Amino acid sequence: MRPVTAQWVANAVGGTLAADVDAMVLGVDKDSRAVRPGWLYVAFIGERVDGHDFVPQAIEAGAALCLVSEPVDAPHVLVADVQAALGDLARAYLALLRAESGITVIGITGSNGKTTTKDLLAQALPDVVAPVGSFNNEIGMPLTVLRADASTRFLVLEMGASGLGHIDYLTSIAPLDIAVVLTVGTAHMGEYASPDDVAVAKSEIVRGLVPGGVAIVNGDDARVAPMAALAERALVFGNGHGDLAARGVVTERGRASLEVALAGDSGTVLPRRTLSLVGEHHVTNALAALGVCLECGLDPEDAWERVAAAGPVSAHRMAVTERPDGVTVIDDAYNASIESVRAALRALKLVADGGRTFAVLGEIRELGDASVTIHDQIGTEVVRLRIDRTVIVGEGARPAFVAAVREGSWGDEAAYVDTIGEARALLEDALAPGDTVLVKASHGSGLWELADQLVGGAR
Repeated sequence: MRPVTAQWVANAVGGTLAADVDAMVLGVDKDSRAVRPGWLYVAFIGERVDGHDFVPQAIEAGAALCLVSEPVDAPHVLVADVQAALGDLARAYLALLRAESGITVIGITGSNGKTTTKDLLAQALPDVVAPVGSFNNEIGMPLTVLRADASTRFLVLEMGASGLGHIDYLTSIAPLDIAVVLTVGTAHMGEYASPDDVAVAKSEIVRGLVPGGVAIVNGDDARVAPMAALAERALVFGNGHGDLAARGVVTERGRASLEVALAGDSGTVLPRRTLSLVGEHHVTNALAALGVCLECGLDPEDAWERVAAAGPVSAHRMAVTERPDGVTVIDDAYNASIESVRAALRALKLVADGGRTFAVLGEIRELGDASVTIHDQIGTEVVRLRIDRTVIVGEGARPAFVAAVREGSWGDEAAYVDTIGEARALLEDALAPGDTVLVKASHGSGLWELADQLVGGAR
């Protein structure tokens, strides 16, 4: 963070600065354990924890200032709403950086692929700041903004939406030079009336562009492609068409290889490269990242080489580990939607390359009334893809097991267990050298713990 004064912070958030506070703020965090000397500690009141209780720990760690909604015995700025104040602080700070250094701000949204695309850009762009993990909401995104400093040329932001107006709020904090829309799917469907409402929510990112900004949109998604018309200027990518067109996509052991044709650029075709990421669905994320790099002024061939070479960074996202005993584990247990489950199952078949396939699937959350129907579709899918063994974990995912049995998985082809411990015991008895096992579920199901256990020290 570029250093700012305590008084500047108070002015930015419209808060009251405690008397006799004269300090410079060098960083921001909401976790007292992560605070460093000179930082601002943000005290949130959560469902189970009151951040004000940890002010002494933050001060002991060296915090210069605290952002609070009730008075504390420490240097502080008092506000009515800490969350709103954090947004105000990020908004004012980004405006300061824009005025001083001309930073380029990139926002990414989509039902699937946001974090992967962010990770690609974090490796491909120079002098870049990008979110840690999946910081994409009204708390995580402002914290990412506040990590930028005077040396930051490119600021990459994830923008998630669990309802209409959410991305509008995020772009009011961080107006965008480049807006990326990847997919519109069923993630968080419990918060929407229909997929069309999801599309409206995602389109808010395009409306959040600064004058002259560019939208980079997925022409292969029927709900995303029309968003190009909402921008002054748009770059469309797709399989065989668009401004960035994937050509000759082939997949070997789960990794896609392709050329990219650039429209309007003297017929330039970027050479065939194989993506480091596992899963053919990552072609979408790679094309989006390439489009951003081109808009940021990188040489096309250099940008394509960087994007293709970029590997997985965030945990539990299509991380492939070959264990010493000959078992391959695909850990994609950070999050899930029906679209990402289908993509992961296809990747499982490709990585296995004829070996036995195991799919360990947990609940997809935040589906609302669609939960039973969507899990039913997953159970049908594993049978039609001829997955050798399917293990369904947890009551919320049980309809997938019922559907798999109904579709024709007999004997030990499909199993249901209540707990992660039961799933691990079943796998320990069944796995053999040459097998490939996929672990996939929403993060809240906790199935990522099983993935960690299966990998052990082999990751």
